[in-house]
Amino acid sequence: MDFIKADVSVEAFPEEKRINGTVTYEFQVLKDVDSIFLDAVKINFLSVLLDLEKVKFTNDGKTISVKRKFKKGDSYSIKLEYTTKPKQTVYFLGWEDENPSNNQIWTQGQGKYTSHWLPSFDDMNEKVEFDMRITTKNGLSVFSNGKLVDKSSIDGNKEVWTFNMNKPMSSYLVAFAIGNFKKKSVTSSSQVPIELYYEPKDSLKAEPTYRYTKEIFDFLEVEIGIPYPWQNYKQIPVQDFLYAGMENTGATIFSNTFMVDSMAFADKNYVNVNAHELAHQWFGNLVTEQSGDHHWLHEGFATYYAYLAEKQIFGEEYFYWRLLETAEALNNFSGDGNGEALTNSSAGSLTFYEKGAWALVMLKERVGEANFKQGIQNYLSQYAHKNVTISDFIWEMEKASGMKLSDFEESWLQESEFPFEKVKDFLIDKSTSICTYFDIQNNIKKKTDSTKIILTDKWDTLQSDDLKNRLILDYGNELSMDFLKKVLNEESLKVRQAVALSLEKTPLLLKEEFESLLLDKSYRTMEAALHRLWTDFPNNQKSYLDKANNVIGFPNKNVRLLWLILALVSPEYNAELKPKYYDELSSYTSSEYHFEVRLLAFQYLKNIGGFNDKTLRNLVEACSHHVWHFKKSSRNILKEFLKGEGNIARLKSIYPSLGQEQQQYLDKALSK
Repeated sequence: MDFIKADVSVEAFPEEKRINGTVTYEFQVLKDVDSIFLDAVKINFLSVLLDLEKVKFTNDGKTISVKRKFKKGDSYSIKLEYTTKPKQTVYFLGWEDENPSNNQIWTQGQGKYTSHWLPSFDDMNEKVEFDMRITTKNGLSVFSNGKLVDKSSIDGNKEVWTFNMNKPMSSYLVAFAIGNFKKKSVTSSSQVPIELYYEPKDSLKAEPTYRYTKEIFDFLEVEIGIPYPWQNYKQIPVQDFLYAGMENTGATIFSNTFMVDSMAFADKNYVNVNAHELAHQWFGNLVTEQSGDHHWLHEGFATYYAYLAEKQIFGEEYFYWRLLETAEALNNFSGDGNGEALTNSSAGSLTFYEKGAWALVMLKERVGEANFKQGIQNYLSQYAHKNVTISDFIWEMEKASGMKLSDFEESWLQESEFPFEKVKDFLIDKSTSICTYFDIQNNIKKKTDSTKIILTDKWDTLQSDDLKNRLILDYGNELSMDFLKKVLNEESLKVRQAVALSLEKTPLLLKEEFESLLLDKSYRTMEAALHRLWTDFPNNQKSYLDKANNVIGFPNKNVRLLWLILALVSPEYNAELKPKYYDELSSYTSSEYHFEVRLLAFQYLKNIGGFNDKTLRNLVEACSHHVWHFKKSSRNILKEFLKGEGNIARLKSIYPSLGQEQQQYLDKALSK
């Protein structure tokens, strides 16, 4: 079968977590067959029409099939009307909160999950042009693949948003999001419309979050050498997203924890994820792997081009130090006997992303920049809107370079160990500061002199903040007070931050300089300095808390949550306000907040034995959350809580107020 086009119409009913939909597929028969099927997980079908005539069908809970003699060369249409309450893939957030501005619905279909809400194709090799029609209540914004071609009102209180795609894609890339969003628009140098969404509360964060977006887009088009392949490009941040981002065709959905203000930008920003998901529009969406055995062709390539975009923006030093960081992580992973081949479909993210990027760095070094770029362009042109294997890519590189690459395949794609010494030599050759770093490291290992003397003698000759930052992180506890004072008085934010992060205890002689870190324009530095100073100088706790009051920090509220817990456990600090501080800390366990905020709040409450009935209910609810690592962490906190005397009885007392899913989990937890 060759499924050519799909017209999809869906309406979400968030209070019931239900989707009603219809989809019509047009397809051609490539050979005589006696049935057709689509993937459809726990979907209830109301009717199925083949060429507008009602037909019998079989629905086994995983697929829907129609038996009929289909002749080669004939064309058909099949229309399916259905309803479903998907347990995954479509997420309804905020609809139980009092604040309607938190209402969101969004999808995440990567893998084989779109078939949980749309009868479609789990097989990535089946590519279809999907046109979407989405109905929702008035006042909400809708976001999907393709170009918005119509928005119309129906029934007085609903709107229908219609999106048109003009090229085919795999089903896992079909997506939509609904919520309370604003947008800003820019246009690439090649005249591609770029829409950048944000929640109204984050209006001041839109600029720092999307900073460099146009530059990234323009750079990747030039660097890849193939025009952006879709009609437009949209990005939308959502609450409690499962990953950093997802490259749905022309429509990236990403975690709203990347919505940052200008102060946060230096420590945490969206640039890398922005570039990574955009690169996938070529590597993954335009050209798609045939199976998981070839996943390097997606994640390794997107990671590599994201690093190149960062190099363009932040410079070569940033690029090479970032590569060193990933090489060391891979070396540690490989050295522990966990190394994985890039051809292993079960490999983890570190392998596919970081080792995958390194493979391309070294391939480019091997064949030369001009040949590498030509090979990339030939590969994307030859296999546009098709599915590929690693062999297809290697063949295009061999043709472009005139080189046999079997040794590259063996050492970089098939070998499980990471060749750290080889990449170390590469980095030493490319970066003077990394070369200097390894020279200093070798001298320290050889004990040609004390660490303090070696770094003191070299320090004023060093030009790289990345190098200085790394040296302080590595050896900060071995350096003299005079040296560290000099660093804190003279160096950049990044190098000063290394002092805050590296010292295990703040010496009295360094107290005044260390206190100045509380005023640095870095939430990461501020958090580390506040905790260190509060711990080491208890007589000054009030002063430190006063200075840091009202600072929120990153989107996970790192500084504010630390401040609240320190204010609560400081005996003489604002005793009359402690109930207010406790209530605020407890409020952050609610589902209206991002799971990162909630997890920090749960951890702090656990540390002080501060759970009340409301926060316990929130903790039990979190044990069924859709984000796995938050769910797992919440369950571990609950298990620890259950060990306390009388705590099982406390949980049983709140049992009637829990939802069915939470009651089921609690029954299981208490039975153990």
